[in-house]
Amino acid sequence: MSKLSRRKFVFTAGATAAATFLIHGCTSSTETTEGNAESGSTTESTAQPVANLSPEETPEVTTAKLGFIALTDAAPLVIASEKGLFAKYGMTDVEVLKQASWPVTRDNIELGSAGDGIDGAHILSPMPYLMTLGTITKQPVPMYILARLNVNGQGISVSEDYLETKVGLDSSKMKDVFAKAKAENKELSAAMTFPGGTHDLWMRYWLAAGGVDPENDISVVPVPPPQMVANMKIGAMETFCVGEPWNAQLVNQEQGYTALVTGEIWKNHPEKALAMRADWVDKNPKAAKALTKAVLEAQQWCDKPENQQEMCEIVSQDKWFKVPVEDIIGRIQGKINYGDGRTVDNPDISMKFWQDNASYPYKSHDLWFLTEDIRWGYIPADTDTKTLVDKVNRSDIWKEAAKAIKVADAEIPKTDSRGVETFFDGVKFDPENPQAYLDSLKIKKA
Repeated sequence: MSKLSRRKFVFTAGATAAATFLIHGCTSSTETTEGNAESGSTTESTAQPVANLSPEETPEVTTAKLGFIALTDAAPLVIASEKGLFAKYGMTDVEVLKQASWPVTRDNIELGSAGDGIDGAHILSPMPYLMTLGTITKQPVPMYILARLNVNGQGISVSEDYLETKVGLDSSKMKDVFAKAKAENKELSAAMTFPGGTHDLWMRYWLAAGGVDPENDISVVPVPPPQMVANMKIGAMETFCVGEPWNAQLVNQEQGYTALVTGEIWKNHPEKALAMRADWVDKNPKAAKALTKAVLEAQQWCDKPENQQEMCEIVSQDKWFKVPVEDIIGRIQGKINYGDGRTVDNPDISMKFWQDNASYPYKSHDLWFLTEDIRWGYIPADTDTKTLVDKVNRSDIWKEAAKAIKVADAEIPKTDSRGVETFFDGVKFDPENPQAYLDSLKIKKA
């Protein structure tokens, strides 16, 4: 990744692990990081456990430990816990545990619940692949993706210092700003949440599309999602990419503005995933299916407009996100105040949990993530990406779970590819020829 900035970053309680990660840069961690995990104990359930589960449905175990980061796209795990959906499918002792950062999530998955870690998590979609390859862990940790948790719902925000630039989808307006700072030996930072993760890739795509080289023109650095606003306040960064509610909170606190929401870069782009250790799933296939059924049902619930207010009130609680409801609700509804005078009301570019096949883990999308990770040097150029995707992406488990909860056939994709994808700058990604896409990009490391 780009050279790390020497500017000071502030990390509040629980973010020490991420601070360590920032200091040591983007090399694979060889240190075990303790999670600042607090249990998401459930409130009164609205779902009842299924009576008389058949032997085919009865899970091998009733417990699982799942991690989450305080981001709106973790809502399906929170709702599955709060609404008793895990218990409904026989998983009566599931713990949903708060993690301080993505490095903490990674380290706790590597430990596994047997080592006082976790079995799976709400996670950045590329991370299960990086863990399976062993590029970000002490040794390869085989993972399975069981579902996509959402599409859209992230943002790229810019410091109030640059309000006059009116930078939006076109990042080229920042090119002169960065060049001037570089000439004056000033270090500027663009923050994302984890090297090679979704936010890193959105930030890099946006910058490169405008002619800004994220490897040389600005330092791209990792900062935990809940620490983004605090760091923008002290001037530690020029721009950041993160999931909600942190972009909205920045605007509400008048510390910066949203240049774009990521649904504008790529409409209905894939984002987080529900991923589990492969050994846990292989040992407990019925339990894995039960967890997937609960999460799919939670995603359906979250996407109903009549449930949005309640969902935001639940996840805003201190034990979950510890964020005001008003920082969450607007963008969930597609009502976006960019903070620079622009406002839109467009649910189609907002976070979706179920509609438009948001939950289905398309393999073609994972192939794009891996191609971008090759682009920026996170994985070797000769990686057999198709074989890797087939190994990690368990769309078969998703389909089994969907059929078990009686999802209509019309809502179950018939293919693992969503076809050719088109980005805001006109660039196309054909999953049948990822090399052609990579060759067409002007700014890249590989």
